[in-house]
Amino acid sequence: MKKLKILQKITDIPLVAVVRANSPEKAIRISEACLEGGIRNIEITFTTPRAEEAITHLNQKHPNMVVGAGTVLDPITARIAIMAGAQFIVSPSFNEDIIKLCHLYQIPYMPGCETITEMVSAMSLGADVIKLFPGSAFGPDYVKAIKGPLPDINLMPTGGVDITNVDQWLNNGCVAVGIGGNLIAPAKDDNYSEITKLAKEYIEKIKQVTNNNILLEELR
Repeated sequence: MKKLKILQKITDIPLVAVVRANSPEKAIRISEACLEGGIRNIEITFTTPRAEEAITHLNQKHPNMVVGAGTVLDPITARIAIMAGAQFIVSPSFNEDIIKLCHLYQIPYMPGCETITEMVSAMSLGADVIKLFPGSAFGPDYVKAIKGPLPDINLMPTGGVDITNVDQWLNNGCVAVGIGGNLIAPAKDDNYSEITKLAKEYIEKIKQVTNNNILLEELR
C-alpha cells in the first residue's frame, strides 16, 4: 500500500521537478519555489552535496511534498536516501541491487532506460516507472513506438521536456514527466520567484492536458 500511495500522488500531478544544486540549502529553496507554484513532486539529485539533508528537511517541513532522490548509482546511496526519507528513487540506468533494496522498503524505483531491451529487463524485475532518459534524444513520438509492443509500460521522460512539448509527452502516454534545467535555471541568479512563475505555467498546462482541477492552494 505504501508504494501505491506514493505512485498515486506522483501521477495525480504528473510533474517531477528535478533539482540539482551546489548545496542542500539551495536545493531546499528551489524545491520550495516549485511547491509555491504547485509542483509538489521533487527529485533531489545526489549530485547535490549532502542531498540527504535537503530530503530530510523538506519531508519534515512540507509533509504534502513527495520528495525523492535522483542520480542514485548504487544501493548504498539508495539506502542513505531512503533513511533520509526519500519516497522514490531515480537512477540514470538500471541497477538490480537498487531495485531489490527499494522492494524491501516498498519504495518506487524509476531506472533510466533507452532501449526496449533495457526497459523489458527493468520491468521484468519489477521497476515501477521507467525513466526515459535522455528524453531529448528521442522526442515524444518515441513514446508511441515503445507503447506499441509494451502497452502497459509506465514511462517518465526526463531531459527534453519543456513547456512547449509537455502536453505531447503526456498525450502520447507518459504517466509523468521530469523537468529540470529549464525550470530551475533562474536559481543561478537566485531568482526563485521566476521558478515559482514557471512552475505555475507548467501546472496550468497540465490541467489543460489532464483535465485536472486540483487547485494550487490544495497543494500547499
